[in-house]
Amino acid sequence: MTLKVCLAGATGWAGSELARGVAATADLELVSAVARKHAGQTLGAALGVSALDAPVFATAAEALAIGCDVFVEYTGPKSAKANVLAALSHGAHVVVGTSGISDPDYDEIDRAAREAGRGVLACGNFALTVVLLQKFAEMAAKHIPCWEVVDTAHESKPDAPSGTARELAVRLGKVRRPAIAVPVADTDGVPEARGANLSGTQVHSIRLPGFVLGVEVVFGMPDQTLSLRHSAGSSAKPYVDGAILAIRRVSTLVGVHRGLDAVLDL
Repeated sequence: MTLKVCLAGATGWAGSELARGVAATADLELVSAVARKHAGQTLGAALGVSALDAPVFATAAEALAIGCDVFVEYTGPKSAKANVLAALSHGAHVVVGTSGISDPDYDEIDRAAREAGRGVLACGNFALTVVLLQKFAEMAAKHIPCWEVVDTAHESKPDAPSGTARELAVRLGKVRRPAIAVPVADTDGVPEARGANLSGTQVHSIRLPGFVLGVEVVFGMPDQTLSLRHSAGSSAKPYVDGAILAIRRVSTLVGVHRGLDAVLDL
């Protein structure tokens, strides 16, 4: 059986690499794409890949009219929620690779997905090293009571924290809340210097030239610390295999599930 895929953000940094990856598979077919600047072209013409003959549309609503089994959201936080809800209303399962979607928005998406009987697999990062970092961090949080997260990215990344850091904070919050010796509100100085609180975890976002994408969680106990860190290079290729796996398996889910390990045996 061939799964029909609609890819939003198909000419972007991550989306274009995923499109090339899908073109190389036998069981997935890109039937439509969303990329405002390339609307009216085929995706192959936009990317220089002759095997991709899917039409490109300016909006998700137009692309979804073609019909698809799985909608992949790789645009940006301003359009992601509306795109996902539109896909669910068209009967598609959804894979989300866009960062910056808030927890309340995911709550709304979860309700819509369950009403539609469809799955939404939201991954802040599709890289296997991130999946393992998340699992190791959950294990550590069961035994170490204090931690904070540092999120790093290039200077032009508009959302903060990153989707990877958000997802990590949510997952750690489900294990337990970290102990904080001095409540942030009681900080002597500038409370904002202590970072943003997400699901009980203090998260610090750094946006500087020289970084690509990275996340680190630092655990602390008396006289000892543990750091778990993922760092990405400049290529989007590490995310392709995970995204393709998500596309193939999202139909096994109902409602919102966070993290690629939702469809992995870890």
